[in-house]
Amino acid sequence: MKTNILKTAAASAVMLIAAGCASTGGSWNNEPPPPANPNFATEMNKFNAQFPNDKATKYEEVSLNFNNAKKLDERGNCHDINKYPVVIILTLDAAGKVTRTTTDVEGKKAECFRQAYADVQLPPPPFAPYQKPIRLR
Repeated sequence: MKTNILKTAAASAVMLIAAGCASTGGSWNNEPPPPANPNFATEMNKFNAQFPNDKATKYEEVSLNFNNAKKLDERGNCHDINKYPVVIILTLDAAGKVTRTTTDVEGKKAECFRQAYADVQLPPPPFAPYQKPIRLR
């Protein structure tokens, strides 16, 4: 009898854990993608027009390493808002200060990243204005 109760309790615990795991992030499974930002294509075209340019290509690596070292994308804890990635384009002035942000989509996560990067100072770009895209998970 004691063994049956222990087996039943263990099986119940496993079921509860499985149910908990299934519901964690479950809302992400049914979540619709965020609406597209119609202004994004214009900003991406500005970025693409910066190339080919050796200085811009080198700056992409420099700015990416700076972003990763400073963990700028972790500001505001935006990654976990939903499952969809966000591409943000930062417009930088000659000093590397972000003067504008544009995301490929709208919504809470995109707004969170726009605010997180709004006052960021990156290394000075090779020319200004400089368009710097970053893909964020």
